[in-house]
Amino acid sequence: MPKLNPLATAAAPIAQRLISLDALRGFDMFWIVGAESLVRGLRKISDTGPIKLLADQLEHKPWAGFHFEDLIFPLFVFIIGVSLVFSLTKSIAQSGRRTAVLRILRRSALLYLLGIVYYGGLSTPIEKIRLLGVLQRLALCYLFASLLFCYLKPKALVGVCAGILIGYWALLSFVPVPGHGAGNFAEGMNLTNYVDKQFLPLRKWDGDHDPEGLLSTLPAVASCLLGVFAGLLLKNPALPDRKKVGYLIAGGLACLAAGWLWHLNFPVIKKIWTSSFVLVAGGYSCLLLAAFYQVIDVWKWQKWAMPFVWIGANAITIYFGGLFIDFEGLATRLVGGEINHCFGVYGELVLALTTLALGFWFLRFLYQRKIFLRL
Repeated sequence: MPKLNPLATAAAPIAQRLISLDALRGFDMFWIVGAESLVRGLRKISDTGPIKLLADQLEHKPWAGFHFEDLIFPLFVFIIGVSLVFSLTKSIAQSGRRTAVLRILRRSALLYLLGIVYYGGLSTPIEKIRLLGVLQRLALCYLFASLLFCYLKPKALVGVCAGILIGYWALLSFVPVPGHGAGNFAEGMNLTNYVDKQFLPLRKWDGDHDPEGLLSTLPAVASCLLGVFAGLLLKNPALPDRKKVGYLIAGGLACLAAGWLWHLNFPVIKKIWTSSFVLVAGGYSCLLLAAFYQVIDVWKWQKWAMPFVWIGANAITIYFGGLFIDFEGLATRLVGGEINHCFGVYGELVLALTTLALGFWFLRFLYQRKIFLRL
């Protein structure tokens, strides 16, 4: 899991695009590929005070609640929704809806298959193949949100999004789970986990990993639709930039308020992508988009964001990069061994930052030579 994302052709001139959206995608990918090593490095320095607080935010909540790390995945889903508004509008205008739909199907299938490969592909026993993972979820969200965008008007999209959120809440609240009853949201006792354990083909949910499943894909599509609404707002030529930013902020705060209120009845849980989680993550995503849009596209403060643009331009490349390029191994050759010991407790953090710097350099090299991995 538009422009400059795993589902995009990234060769359009930068002037024709929202640089803020590219930068926000790169900002998101930065945490996907670098958060774990940063946490390790920060933990080595101190496990108290501000550093502990920052390190805690870079780890997922075990179950209910919300940390910054829990925003990373839904933010990317949200960005896909924003991007598809621009890419599909252009595609439909130039080639017609039928061609656009065929392109949607092709891209979704390719991204889904890449997800299968990423999690081991056919190198694992058939019964261990992971049919639903991060990339597969991105593919499905893009598929369904894009098809809905192609065939429905904005008001109907709002109705679909609301219907998904309310319907998912109703399923988990009123459909009984054998042995646990209805309305139980605890891990392993809720309807989402039960369905994945009983009916997800091949590799099953077992409580230790693989939170992406069958039922929870539904609210993830709603997360993508929230991005679609933000994209429609940004694409509206009748609205001045000031109002666009204002509406994004207002929408973000409204989603946060609604999500945390719903949390009292339907807890914010990333692993089963509860409806309240969709709203909370969507609210923070709106606020981040508003901030990036205001600073980068309205105020034109862009140079600081270029490293994030490099990442956003090759998101799928850096996501797969770790499978083929050992950036951490290269960093160890540069600042490992006795050199690393000289940094004392900061050694792990220096290694993490060097690894990230090598990744940035690689992506800058690709960006400057207009090399983009396209689906």
